Amino acid sequence: MIRLHHCHETRSMRVLWLLNELGVPFELVVHSFDKTLRKPDYLAVSPAGRVPALEIDGATMFESGAMMEYLCERFPDAGLGRLPGDPERAEWLTWLHFAETISQHTAALTQQHVALYEDSMRSPIVMKLEAARLKKCFAAIEARLSEPGERRGYLLSSGFSAVDIAVGQAVFMGTHYASLDDFPHVGDWYGRITARPAFKASLPNDGDPKLFDRDFYPVWDVPA
Repeated sequence: MIRLHHCHETRSMRVLWLLNELGVPFELVVHSFDKTLRKPDYLAVSPAGRVPALEIDGATMFESGAMMEYLCERFPDAGLGRLPGDPERAEWLTWLHFAETISQHTAALTQQHVALYEDSMRSPIVMKLEAARLKKCFAAIEARLSEPGERRGYLLSSGFSAVDIAVGQAVFMGTHYASLDDFPHVGDWYGRITARPAFKASLPNDGDPKLFDRDFYPVWDVPA
């Protein structure tokens, strides 16, 4: 039995996307992104009151990167992981966890634009700094996809893998705060991976609770 605890448009989406790509049966438990995640019954599953949480093989996991590694090892025939001994293993691990580098900036921006409920709590300076840091992450992906002598269609030379899912989902959140206009290779790659049926199946349906109420949140002007 596999059960994923999920909030729409959050980091748990990367695990949902991976499960959809794997094509394995699982149960999806959707939570609201609010204080109900602090209730004792959910804290018993995820001690920090965060999503995702994954119940699998009689164990519970509550860190998305670890879930992706475990699922790829648990279902190796899907070819989405790069197991120990594979020549791309180091690159696979690097890009898998680079998704969290991107996500720390999107989390800060989500706090500024979405989570804080009064304008007086928000900081235009933090918005500007974090959006700039997010673009540096986009630049790192751009460099990877356009290395001299090798035009990659995906982050690994061998093709689509779980790292495209992890980084792609982080970019999905990031594009709510920073444009891909200056990163053409990232834009092409992002369009390719988000056209996949498993990505589309990981999006909320009409009427589902969403994290974002708009497609883009611009940086506020810094007061003179």
